[in-house]
Amino acid sequence: MCAEYLWAQVPERLADMTEPLWHTVHTYELTPTARDGIRALLDTAFEGGFSDDDWDHTLGGIHTYARDGSGLLAHGSVVQRRVIHAHRSYRIGYVEGVAVRADRRREGLGDRVMTALERVIDGAYAFGALSASETGAALYAARGWQVWQGRIGVQGLSGVVSLPDEEGSTYVRGAAGRPLPSPYRQLIFDWRDGDVL
Repeated sequence: MCAEYLWAQVPERLADMTEPLWHTVHTYELTPTARDGIRALLDTAFEGGFSDDDWDHTLGGIHTYARDGSGLLAHGSVVQRRVIHAHRSYRIGYVEGVAVRADRRREGLGDRVMTALERVIDGAYAFGALSASETGAALYAARGWQVWQGRIGVQGLSGVVSLPDEEGSTYVRGAAGRPLPSPYRQLIFDWRDGDVL
C-alpha cells in the first residue's frame, strides 16, 4: 500500500509526530499533494533559482523525502542519465533536487537523503554524478563524492560541446565500491533542456 495513501488516512496522528516519516518512491507514486509540496520546498530552498527545467530534471526517477507534522522537511531524487566515456556509454544515477527546509538544517536530514539515494545508485547504476553548489559541496565531499578531475562535455545537437564552466563543480561516486572511469578522458553527458548539469 502506498505510503502517501496511509499518510492521508491518519493526518491527526502524524500532526503530532516529532520524528520524520521517510518515503522512497518513484515519481509515478507521488500524489499531487506530495509533488506540489516537493516543488514548493525546492522553490523556497533555491530562493527562486529553481526553474521549470530544473523541476523536470528532478522527475522520472526515485525520490526520497521526509515529512513530519510540520510538513515536508527534506528531498532528493536520482534519475537515470547516459554518459559517454572512452567510447563507452554508461547508465548513471544523477542526483537532483537535494534540499532541506531552512529551519531544519544541520540535523542530519541531508545525510539521510543522500544515504537513500546512494543505495539506489549502488543497486542500479555504474556510478553516480551530481552538480554541487558551493553550499552543498561539503555534504557530498564528506560522503566520499569526488570532484571529477577531467574535462566535461555534452552531446549537443551538432556534436560534442565542452562545458568548462561545469568543471570543478561536478562530483562523481563509484557505485558499490566500483572504480570510477579515468579522468584522462572526457565525460560526455546526454543533452537536456535547461542546465545540462
